Amino acid sequence: MTRLPRARLVLPDAVLEGTLEIEGGVIRRIDADPSGVESVGRRGGDDVALGERGADAEGASGTWSGLDGHYLLPGLVEPHTDNVERHLLPRPAAHWPSALAALLAHDAEIAASGITTVHDALRVGVHEGESLERATLFAEVAEALGRGVAQGLLRVDHRLHVRCELTDPELLDALEPIVDDPRVTLLSLMDHTPGQRQWRDVEALRRLMDRSGGEAAIEREIEARRRLGQRHVADNRRALLARVRARVEGGTMTLASHDDTTLAHVEQAAAEGIGIAEFPCTLEAARAARERGLATLGGAPNLVRGGSHSGNVAVAELAREGLLGGLSSDYVPASTLQAVFALVESHGWALEAASALASAAPADMLGLADRGRIAPGLRADLVRVGLIEGTPAVRAVYVAGERVA
Repeated sequence: MTRLPRARLVLPDAVLEGTLEIEGGVIRRIDADPSGVESVGRRGGDDVALGERGADAEGASGTWSGLDGHYLLPGLVEPHTDNVERHLLPRPAAHWPSALAALLAHDAEIAASGITTVHDALRVGVHEGESLERATLFAEVAEALGRGVAQGLLRVDHRLHVRCELTDPELLDALEPIVDDPRVTLLSLMDHTPGQRQWRDVEALRRLMDRSGGEAAIEREIEARRRLGQRHVADNRRALLARVRARVEGGTMTLASHDDTTLAHVEQAAAEGIGIAEFPCTLEAARAARERGLATLGGAPNLVRGGSHSGNVAVAELAREGLLGGLSSDYVPASTLQAVFALVESHGWALEAASALASAAPADMLGLADRGRIAPGLRADLVRVGLIEGTPAVRAVYVAGERVA
């Protein structure tokens, strides 16, 4: 039996002073003091402070023992991070020679960010002008993941998220060897055709493209990408959905629609049985997703930075409108925990509500009923956090009751 004494426990409906008892990797008992309540289960938009004890005090004098007044949050559940690709391809032409070394570095960064369950997002398929290397990393990561798990090298629970580029004419062939891998539990449908979704503003795309070949080369690439999208997206989408239908209906795979922008995008996703609207680009799409029962996932970097880097809707606006259903770190693992506390400090959210966006909500989206909350009977996936000058600092991370960071 392990005891984590006297912390600010971020429970599903309150933040209470209390103690946890853990046995066999599971939370067995919570001893909480109701008189120490700091906030009650209110949702985004409420004017809630963190409590008069002072959220920025790490180890408040005379008040705390054990975990020194730190917050103990549920371990974060990450649906979509591109971070493993960054370790495998730290520069466009620099392919790291050891996939296992890259995976271990990624795993350590994920754990240090308070993430205890991660869905490593890997691309299948490419669009015109993109490096082929990025689309061929899946086999390397899957093989390294198998070795890492077998040898007990990984700190957190890793699953795989396949990002399917619908513009690629070879997509179905590339997907076939991996589509039935049980580690692939999330599959997202992407369309990066210029003029669509994330790149509906073609000028924003132009500004981000490599200009070394001149303006004429940029226009040729944009036109080539448009043609690919027109030829292949619709057929690939139908074939892909048919191919994975059995896994989706069997509950072993969740589908996400990526960068929904219009009402038509959301209506199509809802009709196809897709459960997650991943990074909606407009308020219209996010509102439509909520109305049609899709879970809306927002990017934590967007919230932390104060807006989108590519001109899409600000996640803070989704939060204000009650349309933010969950958070993903996307390309910065540390951003999710920062976003949780930003929602509290800058947007008036209760801490337990903001924390749920990074833990309970994504766990629910992905059918992970055994984690995402601090409650008896659930996995003891926990992150201990202190606030230093308003910045959340991870002080300890536990996965199934074992300290991993």
